[in-house]
Amino acid sequence: MISITIQVLFLSYVIIRDGLTLLFMMQPDFNPFPELKTERLLLRRITEADAAAVFFLRSDKKILEFIGKEAAVSITEAENFIRNINHDTDANEVILWGIAIAENPSVIIGTICYWRLQKEHYRAEIGYVLHPGYWRRGIMREAILKVLDYGFEQMKLHSIEARIQAENAASAALLENIGFVKEGYLKEEFYFREKFYDTILYSRIQ
Repeated sequence: MISITIQVLFLSYVIIRDGLTLLFMMQPDFNPFPELKTERLLLRRITEADAAAVFFLRSDKKILEFIGKEAAVSITEAENFIRNINHDTDANEVILWGIAIAENPSVIIGTICYWRLQKEHYRAEIGYVLHPGYWRRGIMREAILKVLDYGFEQMKLHSIEARIQAENAASAALLENIGFVKEGYLKEEFYFREKFYDTILYSRIQ
């Protein structure tokens, strides 16, 4: 009887503990999908109609130079990526926006996302890519600032991190320009194509 009572008490403790954890965790809700607008840009949900653009963004050598991922080799891969991202967005586990020029909203020129959500810590990682034809125009800066505002104000994030390959000077300069600070330098943190690479960890606090 004593053993059963202890088990019941322990189970009750676990239920209360887990319930309190859920109560005080960040609770993002991406339904309906939040379109974001800036002076020049529309940040919208990607669909299978964007497969060709997504394929380019995930296969172009210039874009992938500092990402450490193999290039996509088919439109089918892009279509699967879109379906998986939208599934995870509907489950409130990740959110990815397609970046479009406001005057031409059907054409995606980049993507920006929050992933690796740490709901119990009110923290997420930001990631982004942009078509090389639109580099050095302030477009990614504009998109990131809008997504930061959404993250802090709507998702209730406390901190946002960005991880970049140490050689990616352009991305480092961009992040520092918009208020991210360097949290750490991870030596040989990831392995790709028979070589280890260093990672710089940046963050911005609300």
